[in-house]
Amino acid sequence: MITFSEAQIMAWLSPVLWPFIRVLAVFSVAPVFSMRAIPMRAKIGLAFLVAVCAQAVLPDQPIIDLNGRGALGAVAQQVAVGLAIGFSVRLVFSAVELAGEVIGLQMGLNFASFFDPTSNAQVSAVARFFGNMATLLFIVINGHLLILMAVIKSFERFPVDGNFLQALAQMRLYELGASLFSSALWIALPMIALLMFVNLTLGIISRVAPQMNIYAVGFPVTLTVGMLGITATLPMLEQPVLALLQQSIDLFASQR
Repeated sequence: MITFSEAQIMAWLSPVLWPFIRVLAVFSVAPVFSMRAIPMRAKIGLAFLVAVCAQAVLPDQPIIDLNGRGALGAVAQQVAVGLAIGFSVRLVFSAVELAGEVIGLQMGLNFASFFDPTSNAQVSAVARFFGNMATLLFIVINGHLLILMAVIKSFERFPVDGNFLQALAQMRLYELGASLFSSALWIALPMIALLMFVNLTLGIISRVAPQMNIYAVGFPVTLTVGMLGITATLPMLEQPVLALLQQSIDLFASQR
């Protein structure tokens, strides 16, 4: 009868166990991967497949006794790092959707809101449109591969040592949170300037021709100009999204 010691079993499991937990934590919150349309079994299987395929490039994982305190700290560290990676990418999508909210407010379309099952919140039509465009752009620029690369690189910056509090302090997620509003304003700035010019023009017309019903004319004009402006500026969405995504990836893939 063949028997194996606990040390041998842990030596076989450790190279896969810790990457598996970290990747699974990423898949639970990262855009696209965390969609409800993807079954949980598929996420678990994909996380295990990624952990196995990444063995060739991952550093050697420490062997931690699962019955000791170090195992709990190691699991908490993997979950914390994985959730932080997914959350940082989620902030990129939030910046794009916030830009859509601002543009929709300027166009007068914020009243056209509906329940979004992906975020469990009320969002405007323009914000949802920008969110869908960000999702498509994320797939086109291989954002899902960038996330997996960040997970693999994160083992160099955040090795498995069970010290999850130190890992949380080194992530500096506040840098992304601080840039959320500025990035949203950067994305929406062309449309804000265009619609501000339209509103200024309508204000001048209302002063020159007081008999004109500016409310009946202004909304169709603002809506039409807004639609044309979105069509013209939408191709420029790639650069800020790619820059924000790269910034979020660099928090985990580069040494500080």
